[in-house]
Amino acid sequence: MDNAKFLDMMGKMKIYDLTQDLSIHTPPWPSYMPLGIQYFKRIAGAHMGQGANGQIITTSNHVGTHMDGEIHFYSAGRTIGEVPITEWCGPGVVVDISDEVSDYSLYTPEMIESRVEVKAGDILIINTGYNKYAWDQKKCDEVRYFVKHPGPSPEFHKWCIKKKINWIGVDCGSADHPMNTIIKDWHPKCFKEAEAKLQKDFGKTWEEMYPHETYYQVMHLKLFPIRMVHAENLGGQINEIKNKRAWIGCFPLKGIELESSMCRIIAMTGEEN
Repeated sequence: MDNAKFLDMMGKMKIYDLTQDLSIHTPPWPSYMPLGIQYFKRIAGAHMGQGANGQIITTSNHVGTHMDGEIHFYSAGRTIGEVPITEWCGPGVVVDISDEVSDYSLYTPEMIESRVEVKAGDILIINTGYNKYAWDQKKCDEVRYFVKHPGPSPEFHKWCIKKKINWIGVDCGSADHPMNTIIKDWHPKCFKEAEAKLQKDFGKTWEEMYPHETYYQVMHLKLFPIRMVHAENLGGQINEIKNKRAWIGCFPLKGIELESSMCRIIAMTGEEN
C-alpha cells in the first residue's frame, strides 16, 4: 500500500478512547498511593514562579487506566520503558460480556469466543460492564468496582497462553478475580458472599475451585514471566465498541525504571464498522 492510500484509509478510521478519566478523585487500587496534583507556579505569579502554569504530581502507577508491567510481579522481567512500542499496538478484539456476568461472577474462554473470533497473538479487551461503577460514572460504587467485579475462570490463564494473547485489558479493578487477591482477606464479608455464590453455581468452596497455591493472583504470577501482561481500569468509550475486531494501541510512558504506568488506550476500526 502506498502512502496516499494509507493516509486515506487512516482518515476513515473510527477511534475509540478506552481510557478512564484521571483525577485526584480517581481511586487507586486498594492500598496504593492516590494521585496528587500541586501547582508550583502560576501565570500571574505565585509559589516562586510566574509567567506559566506548572504542576508537580505524586502518584503510584496504579491509578486509573494503567498497564501492569512485567516487573510489577516478576523481578527478571522488562520495565515498561524497555518494551518496544510495537508490542503495545496491534490487532485484537473488544469483547462485551456484560450481559453474562454480575457480582463475583466467573468469565470463561467460551464466553469470549462465542462473541468474537480470537486469533493467535491478539490483544484482548474484556468489557465486564463494571466500568459503569467506576468513580467517574453516575452509578459509581468503589467497593463494587474493586471488590466484587467478575474474574477469570480457573482455566482462563491457560487459554490465554494457548492463544498466545499479546496483552489483556479489563474494565474493572484487576484481571484477577478479586477473591484471588489480598482483597479476599481485607473484605471477609464479601468473601463469604463470593463463596456462597460459587457454591450455588458450581457446588464447590473457593479453595476447592481455586486452590490458593495455584490460583493466587494467577493472571499476574503465571503470565507476567512469559511477557503476557494486562491493563486495568479501562473505560471511556468502551461501551461503544462491542464484539468487534480492531487495531488496538496502548501508550504508556517510556519509563526505563517503571514497573507499571498510567496510559492511554485506544481501539481503531474501519469506516464500515
